[in-house]
Parts: sequence; structure tokens; C-alpha cells
Amino acid sequence: MTKSCDDHCNPQTPSTDRSEVSHTQDGAGSWVSVFKVAKMDCPSEERMVRLALDGLDSVRRLTFDLPNRQVRVVHEGSPQPISERLDPLGLGAVLENSEAASPEEAIVTPAALAETAAKEARILRSLLAINGLMFFVELTVGYLAQSAGLIADSLDMFADAAVYGLALYAVGRAAQTKLKAARLAGWLQLILAFGALSEVLRRFLFGSDPESVLMMGMALVALVANVSCLLLISRNRESGVHMKASWIFSANDVIANSGVILAGALVYWTGSPYPDLIIGLAIGLVVLGGARKILRLKG
Repeated sequence: MTKSCDDHCNPQTPSTDRSEVSHTQDGAGSWVSVFKVAKMDCPSEERMVRLALDGLDSVRRLTFDLPNRQVRVVHEGSPQPISERLDPLGLGAVLENSEAASPEEAIVTPAALAETAAKEARILRSLLAINGLMFFVELTVGYLAQSAGLIADSLDMFADAAVYGLALYAVGRAAQTKLKAARLAGWLQLILAFGALSEVLRRFLFGSDPESVLMMGMALVALVANVSCLLLISRNRESGVHMKASWIFSANDVIANSGVILAGALVYWTGSPYPDLIIGLAIGLVVLGGARKILRLKG
């Protein structure tokens, strides 16, 4: 949506021009500002925005709408400090509108925040346990089944477990500590991605004979585990603190598990190891892409 459309089609909507909005807000009162973030289309960019705004005293609440690439910020005073934090990310953040917050939105009690954080922490611990256990089981079965797809999927599980573990470690800590934790998660994902890709290359060069039935059986177990993760998160995926990001992680894992099951069926049908190598390559590249985005985080 362009500014000209906003001005002509919605004349009652507050101006999206930053200087004009800052003039209407004299530093007093609670406001709700909506930012369009053109390049925010996955959990990695959401984490970038969260970390950028973490520690900004004027920010009271963040609500993310990834499909529409928007961030809704409840804050005190001018939105200018928020814009100044978002601009260096290079995600194309633009202030769309800003209006006075309702009394309900303006009041965020410490008790409510503590209750939400405790509930989210319990969910994150469950996700960490499920993904950590599945990493060891799937990696072992992957080697026994000579399946690059299962091995890559197990490393993806470990990458998710690392993200959840580091998120729990960073809860309640300083913004710089959270940034360091996120970057550590990025480096772990990078190492695991190269490990998965090197395993695919090794099996491509030296050959492999994946056990299709074992592949499909283990991938089905992993699918059940990730569906369980989705059910754990589903009621809280809109509450922030990476809950929506965690939901998307698990949804993507369900897709990866389904891909491994399909690859196992194709291996069984064709007798060729290539479907297994292709799904292993695809999962490895997805993990690599996630690591690259996390390592772009700036303080």
C-alpha cells in the first residue's frame, strides 16, 4: 500500500509520514503504531525485530502479523525511537499509522506479563524436551537406515531445540545477552546445516542404500512429535515472545517430516537413493537459510 493510496482512499487514517506523526505526538500518552516490514516473512526476521526493540523503555507490547508483514507496537510517546531501532535492520520498516491506545491496551500490568511469560516458558521447555529427544532418536535411526533425509531432519530438530533452549536462557536477561544467545543459535544452525549438506554429498559420492521402510516409520514418529508441538503452541501462538515463531518452526518441521515420508515411499517404489538425497539437501538448505538470517542480527 502506497502513501498516495492511504491519503486518497482512507482520508480519516492518520498520516504515515514519520515527521507528521511525531508532531502529533508530543511525547505524552500511550499510542498504538503499526509498522509495515516488507522483508519480514519468517520467524528469523521476527526475532530480529524483537531484539531490535528489546530494552526500549517506551515499548509496552508487540503483536506480529507475519502473513501481512506488520508489527503492531503499543508504546509511550513518539514512535520515532522505534523507527530508529528498526531502520538499521534493513527490512524495509515503514510506519503506516499511529493512534491513541485504548485504556485496555494502555494498561499492561507486571502480574499479567509475568503470568504470560511463565506459561510460555513451560511450553518452551516441553518443546525443548520433545525436539532434544527426537534429535537423538532420529539421528541414530538415520544412520542405521543410511538415510540422508532422516539425518538432516534430526539436525533440524537439534537446531530447533537449540533455539528453544537459548530462548529460555535469555528470558529476563539484558538485550545484549539475548542478542548473543540468538547469534549462538545461528552459529549452531550453521554448523548443523553444513553437517547435513556434507552428509548428503558423501552419500552422493560414495553411494548409499537407504532403508525405505525404516525411513518412513521414523519420519512418521517425528511427524507425530511435531504435531504434538503444534498442539502445545496453538492456543498461545499469538501471544508473542517467540510463540508465533515457535508455531511456524513446528509447522515447517511437519512439512519436512512429510517430505521424508514421501522420499521413503519413492525410494521403495523406484529402488533409487536419489529421493532420499534430494530431501536431505532440501532440509539442509532450509536450516542453512535460517542460520544466515539469524547471523544478520544487529545490536
